[in-house]
Amino acid sequence: MSELTYLTLTQARAGLLAKEFSVDELLEAHISALAAHRDLNAFITETADLARQQAKTAASRLQRGEAGLLEGLPIAIKDLFCTTDVLTTAASHILDGFKPPYESSVTRKLWGEGALCLGKTNLDEFAMGSANVTSYYGPVRSPWTAVGDNVAVVPGGSSGGSAAAVAARIALAATGTDTGGSIRQPAAFCGITGIKPTYGRCSRFGVIAFASSLDQPGAFGRSVEDCALFLEAMAGYDPNDSTSADLPVPDWKSEVGGGVKGMRIGLPREYRVDGMPSEIEQIWQQGASWLKAQGAEIVEISLPHTKYALPTYYIIAPAEASSNLARYDGMRFGLRVPGKNLAETYMKTRGEGFGAEVRRRIMIGTYVLSAGYYDAYYLKAQKVRRRIADDFTQAFEHCDAILTPTAPSAAFRVGDKMDDPVAMYLNDVFTVPSSLAGLPGISVPAGLSASGLPLGLQVIGRPWDEMTCFKVGRAIEQAADFTTLPYGLEAAA
Repeated sequence: MSELTYLTLTQARAGLLAKEFSVDELLEAHISALAAHRDLNAFITETADLARQQAKTAASRLQRGEAGLLEGLPIAIKDLFCTTDVLTTAASHILDGFKPPYESSVTRKLWGEGALCLGKTNLDEFAMGSANVTSYYGPVRSPWTAVGDNVAVVPGGSSGGSAAAVAARIALAATGTDTGGSIRQPAAFCGITGIKPTYGRCSRFGVIAFASSLDQPGAFGRSVEDCALFLEAMAGYDPNDSTSADLPVPDWKSEVGGGVKGMRIGLPREYRVDGMPSEIEQIWQQGASWLKAQGAEIVEISLPHTKYALPTYYIIAPAEASSNLARYDGMRFGLRVPGKNLAETYMKTRGEGFGAEVRRRIMIGTYVLSAGYYDAYYLKAQKVRRRIADDFTQAFEHCDAILTPTAPSAAFRVGDKMDDPVAMYLNDVFTVPSSLAGLPGISVPAGLSASGLPLGLQVIGRPWDEMTCFKVGRAIEQAADFTTLPYGLEAAA
């Protein structure tokens, strides 16, 4: 039954409803796929027993005709979402053994819609990274490799485990979180689709915090329609989250194929960055041509403060991280390294519990919030953030959606850029601006690099207008007809 793992989320849902296969058959095929691909290190915790328990309930509900949106569908959860009595680590040593006594709002919604939990996926520690190499549990390897090269490449980050699991046909879909590009960039690197909704569309309750004004849960799938279905099950108002928007959740899945005829698609001139590979420029122009051929009008727009987005992000995000991560002291949960006194216990626990990248960002954040530097750095960054958001507001007076590359390159080898944090941060150059503005964005696979690795295109929409992102993304998906599978998976398809 291995062919069941090659279905999309929507195809698997239709198959279960039509009784073409059972919930147990679908689940066991994915559990077998997980076991066959443990070399990717995509999961921190596997929960096959939990999934089998959930499958019994799903089968009963299907039999009674009471199926939820995701009834009986095996998915993966980024290990940043709290799950009751299931190990939740944020890929950090400091959360050793932590099993939350409560459920995140997003996962509670997913279980309510009948989804089955295959396990908790690996990530960059506390979601801080762009390559999934900072995890205490080791790096995640993408199922892709470059043509003629067996060296492992990164799946992107921070949601690399979720992206790798979906791309490797282990899970039908997966949750992710996006702070500065952590869903869209891994989706591009792994040749799948990923959506970051508008800030406030999905509840952050029970999601371990990195940067609270930026973090937003979202979805990975193998098609735009998959992401629309999955996000519909995740989204909605939550009184437990003060930033959650009290807005109805649209029926995205039913209108994905609405087309782009009559839409105006903006191409920001500032996204042509120095040193950008020609193949990124070419795939971007190809995407514009595809949309034009389907009836859209292509217009050039300006986002003049784009060049300040990365430095702004890397002031605000570490500042919020330094505050959020102050709660990890080894006293109530997780790792505790005893010292001679309380202060030494704190220092030893945090020194051993946090990895190098997390410590770096805590130090940066503490510095920019310190007396004498707050006005010069943090306050100024907040003002620039406002300007960046205003740029998008003005741009949307001239267009309905914005098309950009998702990342400035294809995936790189595991270990590359490790010694240069700034080079690593530049991976988010195209995704950070819309994160600072709180806008929805979707990445869709659009082609292959010269080395045979996936390249993605990003569609950015107005606030709360995920529907336009889905429609434009679907138009690109249809034109690109991206059907290439990672090396080693083709034969089983």
